[in-house]
Amino acid sequence: MSMSALFGTYARSELSFERGEGMRLFDQNGVAYLDFHSGIAVNALGHGDAHLVAALKGAAEKVWHTSNVFTIPEQERLAQRLVDATFAEAVFFTNSGAEALECAIKTARHYFFAKGEPERFEIIAFTGSFHGRTMGTIAAGGNPSYLEGFGPAMPGFKHVAPGDLAAVEAAITPQTCAILIETVQGEGGVTAMTNEFMQGLRALCDKHGMLLVLDEVQCGYGRTGRFFAFEWSGITPDIVAVAKAIGGGFPLGACLAKGDVAASMVPGTHGSTYGGNPLATAVGNAVLDRILAPGFLDQVNQMGQKLAWHLQQLAQRFPDFVVEQRGKGLLAGIKITPPVRDFVARLRDDHKLLAIGAGDNVLRLLPPLIVSEADIEEAIEKIAAAFTAIEAETASVPAVD
Repeated sequence: MSMSALFGTYARSELSFERGEGMRLFDQNGVAYLDFHSGIAVNALGHGDAHLVAALKGAAEKVWHTSNVFTIPEQERLAQRLVDATFAEAVFFTNSGAEALECAIKTARHYFFAKGEPERFEIIAFTGSFHGRTMGTIAAGGNPSYLEGFGPAMPGFKHVAPGDLAAVEAAITPQTCAILIETVQGEGGVTAMTNEFMQGLRALCDKHGMLLVLDEVQCGYGRTGRFFAFEWSGITPDIVAVAKAIGGGFPLGACLAKGDVAASMVPGTHGSTYGGNPLATAVGNAVLDRILAPGFLDQVNQMGQKLAWHLQQLAQRFPDFVVEQRGKGLLAGIKITPPVRDFVARLRDDHKLLAIGAGDNVLRLLPPLIVSEADIEEAIEKIAAAFTAIEAETASVPAVD
């Protein structure tokens, strides 16, 4: 491979794709790959969805960009539809998940500033979390390897282990304004929070007058079989950050909030040049058409259950390789014994299956939400074939009785 003019921030495969269709991507030579990666949970409707393509083409013939100093009808429409479909009463559009989290953090802090409590700016976050790569979101995530080399971490974040309500309560001080958590941790190891823990966090926020801020950039927008993953626990958050699936592959994110929480975000407090531009929101509306269509989320929920069942069978077939099953719905993971980076490469190169690693040596499976049971069975067989190949390679000479 010739030297690239790009920053060397990614350990890229040389593989590149020319086109996509449904659940499959095709490389330059026309070789098909089964996609259980979805561009890291972005391609919710798979590849080449006719409704999305038509929406983008139609929008491209009109106005690409105006900036938010003008009213953008598609943006107004998408915001209203999100409000109608969720807990939220106000929406701010961004280009990415990290920007959605930045808006969430700023909104939470500004809410207390506007209430005359500027000293309340601290946010309790969790180990194993990933909220983005900006200076604010790496501080919120707290992962030492992402913070290293970038100077002092932005202050105002405390980190506790997920699942321990007593530790969360012990971390609360008069400075605490919010709790920030991924309902299902993606990057950190595909860890799903229990309903009890989520309910406990909501109760702590209510008790101490704090805001509950959720990062559903990866686990939201239908991936667990509900519109938001937090819906399984029956709670209502104050702020939720979304991205990835919201644009189906077009850069788009959003910060959703209750009306009183967003009320202090007046002109001058925040902005985004491209956020929610006409192209992005036209595509966003097309994605929402599909996700909110009758039966769509029910089907996703069924496929999530099928995937969990098939992974359970896989774990029973290969107890030496599968240590633990994790995740929720179509954000699924298995902790494995072979090094996950090598295993992901093996699946890609030898079995034409695209998957992704996560922290704690977890194989992460993120199929498009249009996945069928046949697709799931095919993916499981590819993983099984990879395990079988490793077994054959490492098989020792049989012991003599």
